[in-house]
Amino acid sequence: MTDIQSIRTSLAPQLERLNQLIADKLRSPNPLINEVIGRYLSHKGKQLRPMMVILSANLLGASDPERVMASAASIEMLHNASLIHDDVIDQSATRHGISTINAMWDNHIAVLVGDYFVSSALQLVISTGDLRAVETIASLGRLLSTGEMDQINNATNHTISEEAYYEIISHKTASLFVACVEMGAYAAEADERRLDVMRRFAMKFGQCFQIKDDIFDYFKSDSLGKPTGNDLREGKVTLPLLHALSGEATMECLEMNALLMRGSLNDDEIATLIEYAIKAGGIDYANATLHRLRDEAAAILAELGPDLDTTPLLTLLDYIIDRDN
Repeated sequence: MTDIQSIRTSLAPQLERLNQLIADKLRSPNPLINEVIGRYLSHKGKQLRPMMVILSANLLGASDPERVMASAASIEMLHNASLIHDDVIDQSATRHGISTINAMWDNHIAVLVGDYFVSSALQLVISTGDLRAVETIASLGRLLSTGEMDQINNATNHTISEEAYYEIISHKTASLFVACVEMGAYAAEADERRLDVMRRFAMKFGQCFQIKDDIFDYFKSDSLGKPTGNDLREGKVTLPLLHALSGEATMECLEMNALLMRGSLNDDEIATLIEYAIKAGGIDYANATLHRLRDEAAAILAELGPDLDTTPLLTLLDYIIDRDN
């Protein structure tokens, strides 16, 4: 049994309640909504985000299980909404081997169902009675959208720097994990010092998650939810290639930079850039960055003191760094 399976087993009763709560809150008198959502919920993902809410709440001593469940479920529903909308934008037919809503029905239905998830998440978080939690959910959508728009803007203007990259992933990915620990901390009535520690940890966690995701794009794998080179196909330059392009100004490096500036790339050009990124040490650099961020995240969590068992959160972090899909 892997460590992530051990965590999932220990949280099994809470995850079961979470999934039942989500199903109950999304139930509708409209049969089409029930059909679409029922099929969507039948294929659950890893549920890392609600697990992070629950683990944070447990770590900080939350005493109201219903409040924890409402917090975790609202995060998961908002996350699912973002995935449904992303599939429409990307015209994706599948996600991790499962047909998307837009592929099985159409974009119109997918957008409406995504909006239904958002509204349901907001309704549920209100039940916590905590305006801070409501603010977290309400502002999260803005941050996720900002990250995507930043990425589009940078691709259009060929803005390629590590600073711009980290700003994007902090908005589009890490912000969701920060929201997870905020929701867990609010449910536990944590003080500002502990809340600050959790936020800083979650930012490192989210950066690790996205960097690992970006590394996948440089290798072929049937288990991933997107084709190799898809980021470059969409004009997104991620950390491995960023590092390779910022290296010594050799003729090959200059040629790769010039190639990237052309804009739309064909499959052969994408393959050339991927090969260069790997050869120039981009993957090694990204992996080293992952482990540096992991150590920084662990040091941040240690600020909570020896009395709190942070092992489950660190195990979750190690899982996202070591995962193969």
